[in-house]
Amino acid sequence: MSNSPDKNRLQQFREKRSIMNDKIMELGHLGVKRFFNMDSNTYRDGALDGKTKELLGLVASAVLRCNDCIDYHLEQCVNAGYSKDEIIDGMNVALIVGGSIVIPHLRHAVETLELLEEEGAFNTQ
Repeated sequence: MSNSPDKNRLQQFREKRSIMNDKIMELGHLGVKRFFNMDSNTYRDGALDGKTKELLGLVASAVLRCNDCIDYHLEQCVNAGYSKDEIIDGMNVALIVGGSIVIPHLRHAVETLELLEEEGAFNTQ
């Protein structure tokens, strides 16, 4: 068994998410469209800035044990400018809140962070 994460996993996730979101929107269901819109709007700046909300989304996703959501919010956190150390600190909150059941999802998050790092997602400025 290799210690390096499957480099295609993250790209496959991105592609499938995009394709399936398009298919969902093509269903034309008003309630579904409204939910997707509400979800997008939630992460915009408000009383809390969007960057903070993305980290909150990541923590909630880990506590709820959703690896797809973890991957999504990890990318959003990186795009928002979080460092790897800041993201790991946020994941520690998820671990404390969620307990040991979060550990497999922490492993998944670390693997995804490695993939993002390999892609050059973290600036070393």
